[in-house]
Amino acid sequence: MAGCRIGGVRSQDVGASSRAAGCRQNEAVMASTKPFSLASREGHPEDSTVDVRGVPIGGPSPVVIAGPCAVEDEDALLATGRFVRAHGARLLRGGAFKPRTSPYSFQGLGEPGLRMLAAAGDATGLPVVSEVLTPRDVGLASRYVQMLQIGSRNMHNAALLREVGRTRMPVLLKRGMSATVEEWLLAAEYVLSAGNPHVVLCERGIRTFETATRFTLDLNAVPLVRELSHLPILVDPSHGTGRRSLVRPMSLAALAAGAHGLIVEVHPRPDRALSDGQQSIDLPTFAGLMSDLAAPPAPPEAVPQEPWLAAGALRSGWA
Repeated sequence: MAGCRIGGVRSQDVGASSRAAGCRQNEAVMASTKPFSLASREGHPEDSTVDVRGVPIGGPSPVVIAGPCAVEDEDALLATGRFVRAHGARLLRGGAFKPRTSPYSFQGLGEPGLRMLAAAGDATGLPVVSEVLTPRDVGLASRYVQMLQIGSRNMHNAALLREVGRTRMPVLLKRGMSATVEEWLLAAEYVLSAGNPHVVLCERGIRTFETATRFTLDLNAVPLVRELSHLPILVDPSHGTGRRSLVRPMSLAALAAGAHGLIVEVHPRPDRALSDGQQSIDLPTFAGLMSDLAAPPAPPEAVPQEPWLAAGALRSGWA
């Protein structure tokens, strides 16, 4: 019996993976030579756009997602949401479930935090994105937010990827801190093959031998992913550097590299934040960043023509 081809493997060979896809995306799958068939640009040459309650991610205009690393209290969250919206943010971020390195660190407020996010989203009109850690979190979070985030530590969590795939909600998929680009795109393939086409990728830095920054923000990945995949890609300069002083320059660099937008950690008092204060920018700094992003590029200066550059001056070996 003939089966559809997924990344060079026939459906009868991959069993449940093929049945999850149902061969519904057969044309894209058959056209791809990549293992990430559904995420590949080969079978889907046009850029995809993901709509998050009326906000398109992946179009010509960069989208900025901003807010605190963790939801801490309702007043601070609402004040931050109103401020970032006034300065051009299109989505509000905030963590209600926090996967921390230490079990003794602040782990998030859970469902009360989600309720605060929903209230802040309603008050500001901003769609909300928040991270889910386990499959059982997905149904709960889906009642409160408009976009589900898969964090770096969970990029390889197949059960969680399949669960968010079944929701058909917009998904922000962060790159694992030690993941290759191919592994990242294969993680997206889990969500896509479960029937959810609404995937946005996020480069958030990888772990290297460098210790001066928290991670190394791999901006090579931005044009490479855009070459390989039709999925939109954002950049997280907060986690990618771990230093608030580097958020602005790396934000500008990310957009110059072709990112469709940014996700930035913003806190009214970063020195008092319960999570990742060292990489969070304060409200005035965010306003300055958004002003920089909106400013048109300076016109290039006129460069005098050197005689040796004149037409006909160059000969074999240079011409």
